[in-house]
Amino acid sequence: MPRRPRTSEPTLPLINIVFLMLVFFLVAAQVARPLDSELNLVKTDDPAIVPPADALVIHADGRTTWRGEAREPSEVIVALQAEGYDGPARILPDRDAPAHAVLAAANALRTAADSKILIVTERALQ
Repeated sequence: MPRRPRTSEPTLPLINIVFLMLVFFLVAAQVARPLDSELNLVKTDDPAIVPPADALVIHADGRTTWRGEAREPSEVIVALQAEGYDGPARILPDRDAPAHAVLAAANALRTAADSKILIVTERALQ
């Protein structure tokens, strides 16, 4: 009885695919803008919250920034509308931000664009 030649497992293509997936996820993780290192977000229990890239950031001293630059809330809405964004306006307040600064920013965003305002927070670990 003649022996059949043994065929090897196709492991090289599998290794290539896994390597390409690894590179993809490493690159995708670097695309998102990191938050300011001095920013401490408010904590909540909602696990579905993901910090958005185009949110108005309110720092502990009350100043507001957008995409790393000092901006007023009304300027943010104008810039977002110019880019074609018509979703809800997002605010990322520092945990130590004064409440009057958060309310003033929310009122300014609501006045500038008649849209929903979302305050983005961090999930608390229990």
